Amino acid sequence: MSKHTLFVCKSCHRSSEEPAEGQSCDGRILLNTLSVQHYAPEELEIKPIGCLWACSRGCVVALAHPEKRTYLLVDLPPDEEHASALLQLTQMYMSHRKGAFIWDKLPKQLESALFACIPSALPFSADDDSDEEEES
Repeated sequence: MSKHTLFVCKSCHRSSEEPAEGQSCDGRILLNTLSVQHYAPEELEIKPIGCLWACSRGCVVALAHPEKRTYLLVDLPPDEEHASALLQLTQMYMSHRKGAFIWDKLPKQLESALFACIPSALPFSADDDSDEEEES
């Protein structure tokens, strides 16, 4: 069984100014905040990535699985509240066979953070979109 992955851009910084010397980028802070949460390693890998190419929208993360759609989330503050909300969304994603979620159950902190939903690259049948009404 493939593992779910939460990619976290470690170079994101929400300010247009460079971080002070010795200060971590916001992406690294978010990564560290997420890493203290507890998911069994066989369920989820929280993986730092150099850049997700959405620099003006940091912090940026991508929630992915080879057999599910991928979600790109942007403008995430690197704080405990948003990290917790992100892990709630991750749990919903992991629980659904296609990675769908019910919009009304999306943590409020993430409503404006969802930027893109990218279909799985794996082939699918026409019946695979039958649960689309759950998402909006």
